[in-house]
Amino acid sequence: MKRRAFLATAALPLAAQPTPIQRIDSVRARVLPLLGTGRFGTAKFKDDYDPNRNRWFGPFSQLSGSILVEIKTTGGLTGYGLGGGGSAAVHVIETHLKDLLLKADPANIELLWDQMYNSSLFYGRKGLAIQAISGIDLALWDLAGKTANQPVYKLLGGRTKDRVPVYLTSKKVELGLDKGIRAYKLPIDSSPQDGREGMRKAVAEIEAARKAIGPDADLMIDVLCRWNVPYTMEMADRLAPSKLMFIEEPLNPDDLAGYHQLCQKIETTKIAHGEHEYTRYGFENLITRKAAHILQPDITWSGGLTELRRIAALAQAAQLPLIPHRGGSVFGLHFILATPNCNLAESFGIGEPGNEMMQAMSPRFADGHIYPSDKPGFGLTLP
Repeated sequence: MKRRAFLATAALPLAAQPTPIQRIDSVRARVLPLLGTGRFGTAKFKDDYDPNRNRWFGPFSQLSGSILVEIKTTGGLTGYGLGGGGSAAVHVIETHLKDLLLKADPANIELLWDQMYNSSLFYGRKGLAIQAISGIDLALWDLAGKTANQPVYKLLGGRTKDRVPVYLTSKKVELGLDKGIRAYKLPIDSSPQDGREGMRKAVAEIEAARKAIGPDADLMIDVLCRWNVPYTMEMADRLAPSKLMFIEEPLNPDDLAGYHQLCQKIETTKIAHGEHEYTRYGFENLITRKAAHILQPDITWSGGLTELRRIAALAQAAQLPLIPHRGGSVFGLHFILATPNCNLAESFGIGEPGNEMMQAMSPRFADGHIYPSDKPGFGLTLP
């Protein structure tokens, strides 16, 4: 620093001294499975035609493939973010994306997002690369909150609600009945290969859940991409008496023509889609094709908080509600609190197997709702 500039700076009161720009000093990522791979299939097959081959999701998908991103700055702060993609996403971060982050200003969150997205465009766009970017982006937002000494939702303009109701995803609805939960989603295993008998079993299971939770609670089902258009339309008719709030992901995520057909023809319930969609470009396609009534981006997979804000703007312009996949985490909660067209959170950690890290990433829950913390950043305290 030149002598004149130094003297001018030294003459400033302590409170007026310029704050040194922080730089990213280190980036680390590690595999952090929040649920076991066995929950999503098995690698043991009877033969080449075993249907289990189509349902073995491996170690990179869903919460089996969760990763934790840790970013440290020269100012001594540490930000944490949850992403997806397992060891494959960790490899992307360690061998590529980290090069764009080291020595950069962590406050330039949108700039860094665009640079990571553009630099991984030729092999990314969807899936693993975006799940890796998601974890990094959330760690940067965590740093932004800690730098400002504010919870992230305040950086987004503040709360649009003081708490968020939860819906429980589980076959065991009884887990939520004594917790004040008023909305439930059943994972459904039936598929067209099971024929009419499979339909009858699924209908009976859903009717039993409706009876258990009562007529006034919300009931949804999650098909996890098992069905086709004719099967979904017939099941929607059969399930009309159960008064479903929505059917989630009945088809392959890329079958937008099929989703459009369901959205146009089914009148007894709504169609939810987006858990396995990525970035504003994918959701813009869903909206333009009229392929969903309800959008379900996952903040840890779809591009992080930066991209979910863009997705939320598209959804609001189209007057579509957002119900984020696994929105009940500490990361999803801040987004939901600040987003007007987002008023329900999927459970995260409630009734799940006892995973210490999952519990650490779960906000305070009481009386069917999750509540924000006033801690800086996302308020995550690791065990």
